[in-house]
Amino acid sequence: MDYKIIIIATVVLGTIGLLSAVILYYIAKKFRVEEDPLIDEVAELLPGANCGGCGYPGCKGLAEAIVKAGSLDGLNCPADGSSTMDNIAGLLGLTAEATEPKIAVLRCNGTCESAPAKSLYDSALSCAYANTLFAGESGCQYGCLGCGDCVTVCQFDAIYMDPDTKLPTVIEEKCVACGACVKACPRTLLELRNKGKRGMRIYVACSNQEKGGVARKNCSVACIGCSKCVQVCPHDAITVNNFLAYIDFNKCKLCRKCAEVCPTGAIHEINFPPRKPKQQTEEVNSSNESLA
Repeated sequence: MDYKIIIIATVVLGTIGLLSAVILYYIAKKFRVEEDPLIDEVAELLPGANCGGCGYPGCKGLAEAIVKAGSLDGLNCPADGSSTMDNIAGLLGLTAEATEPKIAVLRCNGTCESAPAKSLYDSALSCAYANTLFAGESGCQYGCLGCGDCVTVCQFDAIYMDPDTKLPTVIEEKCVACGACVKACPRTLLELRNKGKRGMRIYVACSNQEKGGVARKNCSVACIGCSKCVQVCPHDAITVNNFLAYIDFNKCKLCRKCAEVCPTGAIHEINFPPRKPKQQTEEVNSSNESLA
């Protein structure tokens, strides 16, 4: 009797399993989504970093968007350079849009020396968490908190925390401008800017929007909104809002006049040749004028 029950149960369960498999097979066949094989081919040309810098959820998402759009307009992979997009353009018979290489820059220079600590943060090592608790060890509510959230999210090991300054440092050779660090910073201190010709670029390394006197109390190199940089810029590339200067990298011609007149050194010049001594420059100019 017991054997009969076991056999019946086995047959019933087997029948149910078989029917379920048949039903699932026909459902899967009916609702199957046909995917363009080009999507996989495009995805194979992408770096597979899945960093999200393109604005899509991973490389497969970007590949799908490219194939469906039938165009590369507004679509770009920042993680692997222009060669990747050229290869995709060749595969699809399209034209790749020329894009300026970008790099992440830190718009804060509140080092231990320029912005000495007035308090000690002793809690969870997270900028996102620390930002909800206090202004920061230096007292600047706009400055870097130094917990390294940007370092944690970088998949390319392109950022590290400098032990001397306690600020994140971007490694030019490794940064692919994916934007992960920009999204991770709760104070939006990191920005993607044009890398510049031969890596030369100029930007305001400050995000403080307090009045000059207040800003300088917490950080000696803070922008004070004096507008001297605006007055000397011949390209209308600089604006001052809320006591803070900003250089538009699309308009900036790298003339360096702004950095020369900045009274606090808030404007940073990267990868430029050393300036000639002022006296020597004046002598050369005077000599040129006499020859003329």
